[in-house]
Amino acid sequence: MENASKKLTANQRSLAHLSAFHALLDEKDIMLVYCGEFSQELNKTLLAFTERKFKAENLEDNTRRKIFNIMVELLQNISKNKIENLEGTPEVSAIFMLGTNEEDYLLLTSNMIKNDKIPPLKERLDQVNSLDKEGLKNLYKDARLNATFSETAGAGIGIIDIARKSEKKLIYNFEKINDKFSVYSLLIKVSK
Repeated sequence: MENASKKLTANQRSLAHLSAFHALLDEKDIMLVYCGEFSQELNKTLLAFTERKFKAENLEDNTRRKIFNIMVELLQNISKNKIENLEGTPEVSAIFMLGTNEEDYLLLTSNMIKNDKIPPLKERLDQVNSLDKEGLKNLYKDARLNATFSETAGAGIGIIDIARKSEKKLIYNFEKINDKFSVYSLLIKVSK
Protein backbone atom coordinates (compact mmCIF):
# COMPACT_ATOMS: atom_id res chain seq x y z
CA MET A 1 0.00 0.00 0.00
CA GLU A 2 2.89 2.35 0.73
CA ASN A 3 4.22 1.90 -2.86
CA ALA A 4 0.87 3.00 -4.34
CA SER A 5 0.89 6.22 -2.30
CA LYS A 6 4.45 7.02 -3.47
CA LYS A 7 3.35 6.54 -7.11
CA LEU A 8 0.35 8.78 -6.57
CA THR A 9 2.57 11.46 -5.09
CA ALA A 10 4.94 11.24 -8.08
CA ASN A 11 1.98 11.53 -10.46
CA GLN A 12 0.61 14.47 -8.53
CA ARG A 13 4.01 16.17 -8.76
CA SER A 14 3.92 15.69 -12.53
CA LEU A 15 0.50 17.32 -12.64
CA ALA A 16 1.78 20.20 -10.55
CA HIS A 17 4.52 20.76 -13.15
CA LEU A 18 1.88 20.76 -15.85
CA SER A 19 -0.12 23.33 -13.91
CA ALA A 20 2.99 25.51 -13.55
CA PHE A 21 3.67 25.16 -17.29
CA HIS A 22 0.10 26.21 -18.06
CA ALA A 23 0.47 29.26 -15.80
CA LEU A 24 3.72 30.19 -17.59
CA LEU A 25 1.99 29.93 -20.99
CA ASP A 26 -0.79 32.23 -19.75
CA GLU A 27 1.66 34.67 -18.18
CA LYS A 28 3.73 34.90 -21.37
CA ASP A 29 0.65 35.00 -23.65
CA ILE A 30 1.70 31.89 -25.57
CA MET A 31 -1.15 30.69 -27.78
CA LEU A 32 0.45 27.69 -29.41
CA VAL A 33 3.43 25.46 -28.69
CA TYR A 34 4.40 22.36 -30.62
CA CYS A 35 7.53 20.32 -30.05
CA GLY A 36 8.28 17.17 -32.02
CA GLU A 37 8.19 15.85 -35.57
CA PHE A 38 6.93 18.27 -38.21
CA SER A 39 5.20 17.15 -41.39
CA GLN A 40 3.01 18.73 -44.06
CA GLU A 41 -0.10 17.27 -42.40
CA LEU A 42 0.86 18.65 -38.99
CA ASN A 43 1.66 22.03 -40.54
CA LYS A 44 -1.83 22.15 -42.07
CA THR A 45 -3.34 21.39 -38.65
CA LEU A 46 -1.29 24.10 -36.90
CA LEU A 47 -2.19 26.62 -39.59
CA ALA A 48 -5.90 25.75 -39.45
CA PHE A 49 -5.90 26.07 -35.64
CA THR A 50 -4.20 29.47 -35.84
CA GLU A 51 -6.54 30.71 -38.55
CA ARG A 52 -9.62 29.72 -36.52
CA LYS A 53 -8.21 31.31 -33.36
CA PHE A 54 -7.43 34.61 -35.08
CA LYS A 55 -10.82 34.72 -36.79
CA ALA A 56 -12.52 34.09 -33.43
CA GLU A 57 -10.50 36.96 -31.95
CA ASN A 58 -11.44 39.21 -34.90
CA LEU A 59 -7.80 39.92 -35.68
CA GLU A 60 -7.39 42.46 -38.46
CA ASP A 61 -7.18 40.74 -41.87
CA ASN A 62 -3.84 42.29 -42.87
CA THR A 63 -2.12 41.24 -39.62
CA ARG A 64 -3.71 37.79 -39.79
CA ARG A 65 -2.44 37.29 -43.36
CA LYS A 66 1.08 38.41 -42.42
CA ILE A 67 1.25 36.00 -39.49
CA PHE A 68 -0.27 33.18 -41.49
CA ASN A 69 2.17 33.65 -44.41
CA ILE A 70 5.17 33.86 -42.09
CA MET A 71 3.96 30.77 -40.26
CA VAL A 72 3.68 28.85 -43.54
CA GLU A 73 7.27 29.71 -44.41
CA LEU A 74 8.62 28.88 -40.93
CA LEU A 75 6.81 25.53 -40.73
CA GLN A 76 7.91 24.57 -44.24
CA ASN A 77 11.52 25.42 -43.34
CA ILE A 78 11.38 23.18 -40.27
CA SER A 79 9.83 20.34 -42.28
CA LYS A 80 12.20 20.63 -45.24
CA ASN A 81 15.36 21.02 -43.20
CA LYS A 82 14.86 18.35 -40.58
CA ILE A 83 17.85 16.15 -39.86
CA GLU A 84 17.12 12.47 -39.93
CA ASN A 85 18.11 10.55 -36.81
CA LEU A 86 21.33 8.98 -37.98
CA GLU A 87 23.58 7.19 -35.55
CA GLY A 88 25.45 9.77 -33.47
CA THR A 89 22.93 12.51 -34.19
CA PRO A 90 21.77 14.25 -31.02
CA GLU A 91 18.03 14.12 -30.44
CA VAL A 92 16.79 17.69 -30.39
CA SER A 93 13.12 18.19 -31.18
CA ALA A 94 12.06 21.07 -33.38
CA ILE A 95 9.81 23.65 -31.74
CA PHE A 96 7.26 26.16 -33.01
CA MET A 97 5.67 28.75 -30.70
CA LEU A 98 3.20 31.55 -31.30
CA GLY A 99 2.58 34.17 -28.66
CA THR A 100 2.16 37.88 -28.00
CA ASN A 101 3.54 40.69 -25.94
CA GLU A 102 2.22 44.23 -25.58
CA GLU A 103 3.38 45.38 -29.03
CA ASP A 104 3.85 42.29 -31.18
CA TYR A 105 2.83 38.80 -32.18
CA LEU A 106 5.83 36.52 -31.71
CA LEU A 107 6.67 33.50 -33.85
CA LEU A 108 9.56 31.36 -32.67
CA THR A 109 11.13 28.32 -34.24
CA SER A 110 14.02 26.22 -33.06
CA ASN A 111 15.50 23.22 -34.83
CA MET A 112 18.75 21.36 -35.31
CA ILE A 113 21.10 22.41 -38.09
CA LYS A 114 24.41 21.09 -39.39
CA ASN A 115 27.28 23.37 -38.41
CA ASP A 116 28.54 23.65 -41.99
CA LYS A 117 25.18 25.24 -42.95
CA ILE A 118 25.56 28.05 -40.39
CA PRO A 119 27.98 30.44 -42.20
CA PRO A 120 25.87 30.87 -45.37
CA LEU A 121 22.66 31.07 -43.34
CA LYS A 122 24.13 33.66 -40.96
CA GLU A 123 25.40 35.66 -43.94
CA ARG A 124 21.91 35.65 -45.50
CA LEU A 125 20.20 36.59 -42.23
CA ASP A 126 22.65 39.46 -41.67
CA GLN A 127 22.20 40.65 -45.25
CA VAL A 128 18.41 40.65 -44.90
CA ASN A 129 18.64 42.43 -41.53
CA SER A 130 20.89 45.13 -43.01
CA LEU A 131 18.27 46.20 -45.55
CA ASP A 132 15.40 48.64 -45.28
CA LYS A 133 11.96 48.09 -46.82
CA GLU A 134 13.06 49.21 -50.29
CA GLY A 135 16.26 47.14 -50.12
CA LEU A 136 14.26 44.03 -49.18
CA LYS A 137 11.86 44.68 -52.05
CA ASN A 138 14.77 44.91 -54.51
CA LEU A 139 16.50 41.83 -53.07
CA TYR A 140 13.23 39.88 -53.32
CA LYS A 141 12.81 40.89 -56.98
CA ASP A 142 16.43 40.00 -57.73
CA ALA A 143 16.11 36.64 -55.99
CA ARG A 144 12.92 35.84 -57.91
CA LEU A 145 14.40 36.83 -61.26
CA ASN A 146 17.91 35.47 -60.88
CA ALA A 147 17.53 32.71 -58.28
CA THR A 148 20.44 34.32 -56.39
CA PHE A 149 19.19 32.91 -53.11
CA SER A 150 19.34 29.15 -53.23
CA GLU A 151 17.41 27.06 -50.73
CA THR A 152 20.41 24.75 -50.48
CA ALA A 153 22.73 27.66 -49.71
CA GLY A 154 21.11 27.99 -46.33
CA ALA A 155 18.46 30.65 -46.74
CA GLY A 156 16.24 31.04 -49.74
CA ILE A 157 13.72 33.57 -50.86
CA GLY A 158 11.52 32.61 -47.90
CA ILE A 159 13.78 34.39 -45.42
CA ILE A 160 13.47 37.59 -47.50
CA ASP A 161 9.71 37.17 -47.61
CA ILE A 162 9.54 36.70 -43.83
CA ALA A 163 11.53 39.91 -43.29
CA ARG A 164 9.34 41.81 -45.75
CA LYS A 165 6.10 40.65 -44.14
CA SER A 166 7.22 41.12 -40.54
CA GLU A 167 8.68 44.58 -41.28
CA LYS A 168 11.13 43.99 -38.42
CA LYS A 169 14.62 42.63 -38.02
CA LEU A 170 14.93 38.86 -37.68
CA ILE A 171 16.33 37.73 -34.35
CA TYR A 172 18.37 34.55 -34.51
CA ASN A 173 20.77 32.41 -32.52
CA PHE A 174 22.95 29.35 -33.10
CA GLU A 175 23.79 27.22 -30.07
CA LYS A 176 26.46 24.60 -30.70
CA ILE A 177 25.59 21.06 -29.57
CA ASN A 178 28.74 19.33 -30.80
CA ASP A 179 31.22 19.47 -33.71
CA LYS A 180 28.54 18.55 -36.27
CA PHE A 181 25.30 20.12 -35.05
CA SER A 182 23.83 23.26 -33.51
CA VAL A 183 20.37 24.45 -32.56
CA TYR A 184 19.12 27.28 -34.78
CA SER A 185 16.48 29.54 -33.20
CA LEU A 186 14.61 32.27 -35.03
CA LEU A 187 12.25 34.87 -33.55
CA ILE A 188 9.95 36.87 -35.79
CA LYS A 189 7.92 39.84 -34.54
CA VAL A 190 4.80 41.20 -36.23
CA SER A 191 3.31 44.44 -34.92
CA LYS A 192 -0.21 44.24 -33.52
